Amino acid sequence: MAGRSRAIAMMSTAVLGVGLIPATASATPSASTANCVVSTGSVTAGGDHRSQLVISTSPPTVRPPTIGAPNLYADGLARLSSSFQVQDDGYGGYRANGYVVLGDSLYGTGYTVMDGVLHGGLGPRIGGGWSTFTALEEAEYQGPTDPGVTRTNMYALRNDGVLFRWTVDRGVWRNKVSAPGFAAVKSMVLISKTKTYDTFLANTRGGALYTIHIPTTSPMKPVVKLVRRSTWQGFEAMLGQMCGRYGTVLLGIDKDTKTGYLYAVGHANGLATVIQGLGKVPASFGDPVYFRWKDWGAPLFGE
Repeated sequence: MAGRSRAIAMMSTAVLGVGLIPATASATPSASTANCVVSTGSVTAGGDHRSQLVISTSPPTVRPPTIGAPNLYADGLARLSSSFQVQDDGYGGYRANGYVVLGDSLYGTGYTVMDGVLHGGLGPRIGGGWSTFTALEEAEYQGPTDPGVTRTNMYALRNDGVLFRWTVDRGVWRNKVSAPGFAAVKSMVLISKTKTYDTFLANTRGGALYTIHIPTTSPMKPVVKLVRRSTWQGFEAMLGQMCGRYGTVLLGIDKDTKTGYLYAVGHANGLATVIQGLGKVPASFGDPVYFRWKDWGAPLFGE
């Protein structure tokens, strides 16, 4: 775990200009959530990787945005991004890895920043046919006593409501499974990853908020629970990070108004889930694509 903390601290210092503020031990939303953060990443219209730290004070506070990887992609092509792993490269810089959809194609991305200089960038093309997809996320699981990540799954939502899952093994995507029924979903954010299941929090165009609990077994059989009945339709993107042992600090982004709102979400339990609004974030959210910076294998246990 010490290596994980150093990796995130390196990215926060080099990319964001500050060290990571540690999560609290609180299991439910309270004043103690003021120490939780969302490590917000985005792809700008000019193809840069941009970073900004959002802190769960009430009202929320932010650190100034920083461009960590300029001209990473061609202007205006990025449509979707997974969360991006960041880790200390062992030489005073940091490495970043993740996936991006440019136009109709899915690519890997891997680069190192050393002394402010970018090395690497867009990686191999993984496949085509991605122009119809609306969400992309990676869920990797590392147990508390495991020496390394024991599973990696990729999830993608297609615009006809079919949710797909792949198992990624040494860079190869295999074992594709899917489940229909998610056409109303507007955005979704990973809040849990365990040995036996992953869980997303999703908002719909009608304003409802749900958890989508997905066992790792096949065939893929998601379990959907209603969390809120209305008022959540405004967000085109949501980002979440672990807050305390069981909670989530959630950033909802309204791209139409370029605004963001922060919430402290207790351990998900259907309509009984505690959600505390922390207020409007004092920053502009006008980039076309948003993602979360993550420490590889770090836990999420929001449900």
